[in-house]
Amino acid sequence: MVAGCGLINPGSGQLTLLFDWYVLVKTNIYVDGFNFYYGAVKGTSYKWLDFAALCAKLFPRNQINRIRYFTALVDARPDDLQQPVRQQTYLRALETIPNLSVHYGQFRTRPVRMRLASPPRFGSKTAEVLKTEEKGSDVNLASYLLLDAFKKDCEVAIVFSNDADLKEPIALAIAELGIKVGVLNPHPRAKRSLDLQPTFFKQLRSGPLAACQFPTTLSDAQGQFSKPAAW
Repeated sequence: MVAGCGLINPGSGQLTLLFDWYVLVKTNIYVDGFNFYYGAVKGTSYKWLDFAALCAKLFPRNQINRIRYFTALVDARPDDLQQPVRQQTYLRALETIPNLSVHYGQFRTRPVRMRLASPPRFGSKTAEVLKTEEKGSDVNLASYLLLDAFKKDCEVAIVFSNDADLKEPIALAIAELGIKVGVLNPHPRAKRSLDLQPTFFKQLRSGPLAACQFPTTLSDAQGQFSKPAAW
């Protein structure tokens, strides 16, 4: 790729075009979907986020080779029956990005006994609740990060997450597989995990989120679809 700039030649007063050659760095993006959602877009109007546009805006000198998005399918809740429909519509939008792939973990629900926040003076101080946990996304992200680095699929990897559990795979990719690994923190700066020790760090701000939304209506092989009205 060629980048050019113009300068005035002091002797002739003419515009001289100078060229600067540089090669875009081959880069893979790894998005921890739920970590990103809860850190950056929950409770905002930015949920209809175009990750291809976001990557291009945040990293203009990087050639985005592929984007891997890690998530799990949610179930309907009594207070939000449309939650799975909204999620699947968004995943459909993501899949219109040619170099993006979606990788699935799973949700597990199990009964656990937990202490009450305000226990009564007499009687049981605990209650049995259904606890739902998302499993697999962090392991899947770590696995693909290391696999891609081993296969030399990229020169730079950028992890969109603030999960301290990714400390070791990031360290291994840097020290043992010789690639640069950056972290984009989707959470407020004050909540940044200091356990992660990437090659470089970038703090996500709201401006790029607002600027990188999908169009309200999109098309794919199945036809047209639109951003969920509740969003």
